[in-house]
Amino acid sequence: MEFFEVLRERRSVRAYERKPIEEEKLQQILEAINSAPSAGNLQAYEVVLVRDRERIRQLARASHDQTFIEDAPVVLVFVANPLRNSHTYGRRGEHLYCMQDATIACTVAHFAATALGLSSCWIGAFDDEAVAKIVGAEPPLQVAAILPIAYPAEHPSARPRRPLSDLVHEERLRRTK
Repeated sequence: MEFFEVLRERRSVRAYERKPIEEEKLQQILEAINSAPSAGNLQAYEVVLVRDRERIRQLARASHDQTFIEDAPVVLVFVANPLRNSHTYGRRGEHLYCMQDATIACTVAHFAATALGLSSCWIGAFDDEAVAKIVGAEPPLQVAAILPIAYPAEHPSARPRRPLSDLVHEERLRRTK
């Protein structure tokens, strides 16, 4: 799929077919994640690949009962790792850059899944401590995002977006609502 087509086709899908994802496709997504830009190319994040049905069920519960997650054969959990860049960037690296790195990697995975005919839904609403415990992310590691990946069982239409005239500000930010 061409890049701008991926942008047009990407949706947050919350209904999945109970069908396994081919290993080649999963590997392509993981390689895409590894190519994601990061501060100083330090890749201050970790990715936990979850396929165990019970662990996926626990992630769904810890995500405020977003039960659709349970239908995904694969769930990726993106974890910010401040230890990978704090020596280079100090406090800003510890608190901002590692989280940016993790969320950029999640975005790349989201787009890669779309390009491969798969679907996903960015999960940001979850109990931080519960998810960290499920995936073994001990402090100072911090869970940034959860991304279930599956074949879609629905094809939602595009949602309205803000007009560029409201979103893009020439030179200075205007007062916004």
